[in-house]
Amino acid sequence: MGKGMAGRGKRRWQLWASVAALALAAGVMALILTPERETPRPEKPEQKSVSLPHRIETPLIPSPQPVQPAQRHGTDTLAPLIEEATADKGPAKPQSAPPASDPEAVAGPEVASLPPAPPPVEPAKPVAPPPVVLPAPHGEPAWRRNALPSAPVAGQPMIAIVIDDMGLDRKRSAEVMTLPGPLTLSFMTYADDLAKQTAVGRAHGDEIMLHMPMEPQARHVDPGPNALVTGLDDDELRRRVIWGLGRMDGFVGVNNHMGSKFTESQPGMTIVLEQLRQRGLFFLDSRTTPHSVGLATARQMGVPSVGRDVFLDNFMTDPEVARELAQTEAVARKNGVAIAIGHPHDATIAELRQWLPTVAAKGFQLVPVSAIVAHEQTQAARVAKTGG
Repeated sequence: MGKGMAGRGKRRWQLWASVAALALAAGVMALILTPERETPRPEKPEQKSVSLPHRIETPLIPSPQPVQPAQRHGTDTLAPLIEEATADKGPAKPQSAPPASDPEAVAGPEVASLPPAPPPVEPAKPVAPPPVVLPAPHGEPAWRRNALPSAPVAGQPMIAIVIDDMGLDRKRSAEVMTLPGPLTLSFMTYADDLAKQTAVGRAHGDEIMLHMPMEPQARHVDPGPNALVTGLDDDELRRRVIWGLGRMDGFVGVNNHMGSKFTESQPGMTIVLEQLRQRGLFFLDSRTTPHSVGLATARQMGVPSVGRDVFLDNFMTDPEVARELAQTEAVARKNGVAIAIGHPHDATIAELRQWLPTVAAKGFQLVPVSAIVAHEQTQAARVAKTGG
């Protein structure tokens, strides 16, 4: 019995040993057949989900209504408004004159002396016809027909006061036409209501001229609509001259507004003067440059012409205007005649209102420009007849 027990114990131990051996063998095989694990990656931080709507509803901004173009008004519609504004506030203050160091200031003002109203729309350019050269007019020329009657007084030097830029500043232009005269009023080609304004001047006993804008040396200065510019071809230049001359009637002649560049151009001035010659008008050279060819060219072409002697208001102050009026007297005493040009500035109007009534008492004769043109024509004819 003892041996039987021992035999069964030995077999049980052998069985467990076999099981253990099989388990160990299976573990070894698993290690051999299983690949090596990857190094574990760091865990991603937990992301909190945000609840978003499927579509963000942006409120629509309504498109602005299209801007309607400003309505254009005719002169008749705007006239009451312009008159009301002029009566309440007056026109804008004129620009200061250039400093004395400016060479243009010595020759004459080149900057527009009055603040022009919005310029009128230029007429459509017609197809220029071939130039037609007309013979000089027969009979009495227009400048004599339209001249203010004036008889020179022997021994009295003659003074003519010309006021340029008339018609732009309606209020100051009207003030000028209340001054004792006779004066010579030069109306700008592009001013409004020229027929009406010039009629007032004639009724007051003043002589009428045409003020034609011409190109200045200063490129940044605009002389105005339909100005005469050296770069234009002959047909366009002639068209602009004819346009200006057709703006009004009953005037005696033309003088240049600005023009320090254009009046140095002989081809350009020839076209201008030919139109004046055809119409029997004279030319007053404002002399805005010492190199103007206006007078010499006019005399070569047989166009009556005179030149400005004094500018009254290069500097728009009462003392400066008074000083230039005294200079005008000095020139008249020396030469027998003097032509002074001024503008519708407050200082000029104020000084003329005081000075004009004193002219006769000082021994001078106040005359329109046509009287000096006639005097120069008589002198030239006498010299031509006597030969010296």
